[in-house]
Amino acid sequence: MAGPGGGARPSICPTLLYADARAAIRQLTEALGFTELSVFETQDGKVMHAELVQGSGAVMIGSKGRGGLFDTVMKDAGPAGVYVVVDDVDAHHQRAVEHGVEILMPPTDQDYGSRDYMARDAEGNVWTFGTYAPEIGA
Repeated sequence: MAGPGGGARPSICPTLLYADARAAIRQLTEALGFTELSVFETQDGKVMHAELVQGSGAVMIGSKGRGGLFDTVMKDAGPAGVYVVVDDVDAHHQRAVEHGVEILMPPTDQDYGSRDYMARDAEGNVWTFGTYAPEIGA
């Protein structure tokens, strides 16, 4: 999976399954600023695999109940938490608020130097958007 501009591939991609993957994709793109890279559907219209990008990172989305090993082993998994680096936390937060996203923590300056906020998506996953980005090598 190349980035939107043909850039480097992320080495870690959280993968989340949703009861209504189409609604999740809409919320993540419209309210939380992700860009839809690709969506593949089963013959009955379930999302088999979707890729959404934000900056140099990506998340993979699929429908619950579509079958396959991953769907089976994730059946009883709880909500996930994902951290996403953004440049302008306050503008990002404002967009989420305007789209009715549940905000768990407003933009807050953290002791470790980050500014971030926390939100919950329509199916209970917790997303934190902030300025902290780990230094993973040169």
